[in-house]
Amino acid sequence: MSGEAEPLIHGNSSEQRNYAHDDAEHEAAQQQSRALRVRTIVWSLLGLLFIVGIVIGLVGPDYYADHGWSGALPKDPDLAARRLLDMAPVIDGHIDLPMVARYGWRNNVSAIPLHDKMPMHVDIPRLREGRVGGFFWSAYVPCASASAEGRKFLNATWRVRDTMEQIDVAKGLIVKYPETFQYAVSSADVKDSIFQRKIAGLLGVEGAHQLGNSIAVLRQYYDLGVRYVTLTHVCHNAFADSCGYIDMISPLHHGLSPLGFKLIDEMNRIGMLVDLSHTSDMTATQVIMHSKAPVMWSHSSARAVHNVARNVPDEVLRMIGTGEGQKDGIVMVNFSPAFVAPEGEADVERVADHVEHIARVVSKKHVGIGSDFDGIMDAPKGLEDVSKYPNLVAELFRRGWNKYELAGLTGGNFLRIFAAVEDVAHKLQSEGALPVYDVYEEREDMPSRRVGEAL
Repeated sequence: MSGEAEPLIHGNSSEQRNYAHDDAEHEAAQQQSRALRVRTIVWSLLGLLFIVGIVIGLVGPDYYADHGWSGALPKDPDLAARRLLDMAPVIDGHIDLPMVARYGWRNNVSAIPLHDKMPMHVDIPRLREGRVGGFFWSAYVPCASASAEGRKFLNATWRVRDTMEQIDVAKGLIVKYPETFQYAVSSADVKDSIFQRKIAGLLGVEGAHQLGNSIAVLRQYYDLGVRYVTLTHVCHNAFADSCGYIDMISPLHHGLSPLGFKLIDEMNRIGMLVDLSHTSDMTATQVIMHSKAPVMWSHSSARAVHNVARNVPDEVLRMIGTGEGQKDGIVMVNFSPAFVAPEGEADVERVADHVEHIARVVSKKHVGIGSDFDGIMDAPKGLEDVSKYPNLVAELFRRGWNKYELAGLTGGNFLRIFAAVEDVAHKLQSEGALPVYDVYEEREDMPSRRVGEAL
């Protein structure tokens, strides 16, 4: 081993190689090779860019818009709808999935297979196909019969108990599928849920007949996560008059009752959205004039397009806006065929007619989607279930709506209203607004006089 290493150690051998010279030649060759490679890469890239430029010139920019290579929506309406909904998914103002759970599974959350095909309009696969980013789970129980409730709404009818069960089943299903749903109680929660690619689960109570004549119950619902209360369903209650269903019913209070005005005050104070679907025209008018916060219709359409009591007339619509004497708000269009068109004529085009009419009257900033899926037996052609929302977006795109207007319709307009209601509540509370403790004057289970008053 020592003899083999010796030439490297002793530099006086006549046969020793000049390694310094060899290294210099090697380095020069390496530099030439690197320079050649760089020139080759640069010219290749320039050639590729030249070819791409020729192709763009020949094919045209519309092709790239259609295939997602620019910020514009595709020209094809169906592609445009799906692209738009990927960026701005649907927030539906009213879905009755808890009612399906109640009557189909006796509220047994563990047995409800939302990953499979459900019997009505809503399940997880179809929600994903329809690009849904959030919806209000309606905690709904029917109006009690007049004979059971009594003329002054004083008889116990289990409405509050049943509402609590519907809140429970909605929250239970949201928790059961955490990979799909995210519980939401604020506008920020909804945005975060959409950012996480989940479906925001919001809670609404469909009718003040579910309050047991008590503003205290309203507060407890809020603490349980409820974020809107519909003032009436198809019946009058201690707070407000209903419009009925297809035909108007005779008024009871001629709008809000005295306690109803107090209810609006407390809803404003705590940040509960006031929902005017199902209310009479006089109720809606009085609420718009009295409320300090924006209002909503969670699932109503336009009476000028189809003349039924459940739809909103133009004279009420014109009160909505941001101008002087107007109230900010949103009308979330209902898909129920009975409210859309004459029997047998309801389809996606007729629903789009309602959207467009409301937009013409109040502007596109005040319209949204409130399908009423799972609460209706039939659905319009082309809007058969929650997977079909893209069809409505595509139809409006055909009619000239741009991506910003469509994004407002699908959810942006609602988020603006929700955030504004939260802002009003924060302002009222920071100014020291006190809770409303007024009691329904017809109650017979409490003293008729305040403590300290002469008996």
